[in-house]
Amino acid sequence: MLIQAFRTFWQRSLLIFCLASIAWGAVSLPAYAKVDPYIRNYLQVTDPVPVVLNDRGETRSFSAENLIEGKKLFELHCASCHVGGSTLPNPAVPLSLAALKQATPPRDTVEQLIQFMRQPMTYDGSEDSLLCREVPESWLSQSEVENLSGFILRAAEKAKGWGSTNF
Repeated sequence: MLIQAFRTFWQRSLLIFCLASIAWGAVSLPAYAKVDPYIRNYLQVTDPVPVVLNDRGETRSFSAENLIEGKKLFELHCASCHVGGSTLPNPAVPLSLAALKQATPPRDTVEQLIQFMRQPMTYDGSEDSLLCREVPESWLSQSEVENLSGFILRAAEKAKGWGSTNF
C-alpha cells in the first residue's frame, strides 16, 4: 500500500514537472504537436496552406495559427447558427464550397466571404440578410475576418461532412 502511494506520488510529480517544463519553455513540443487537433487532423494543416483569395485565382497562405484563430472566431461568433458548416436557420444554404460558389455574388474566396460578412445579403443577393449579422471592422479587424474566412474555406474544402444539409 505504501509502495502504491509512493508510485502515485512519483507519477503525479513527474507529470507536474513535465507540464511546468513545457510551460517555461525548457522543453518544446514539435511544431505539429502544438497545432489544434481539428486543424491538424481534419483540415490537414501543420504548415501554411494556400486558400483562394479572389476571383482571379490568387491564393494566400494561411498558417495553422491563422486557422486556429479563425476556428476560435467561428466557434465564438458563428457556430450557434452554422454548426459544422450547416446553416440551422436555413438548412438549404450551408457553408459547403458548392453552396458558397452558387451564391449571388459567389462567396467561395477570402475576399468574397469578407465582403459578405461586412454586408450580408440573402443567398440570391437580392436584399440584406436578416439571418446573418453584419461584421463591421469595429467588431472584427481585417486580419480577424481574413482568418475566419480562411478557416471556413479550408473547412469547406477538407473537413468531411462540413456544410452538410442532412441533420
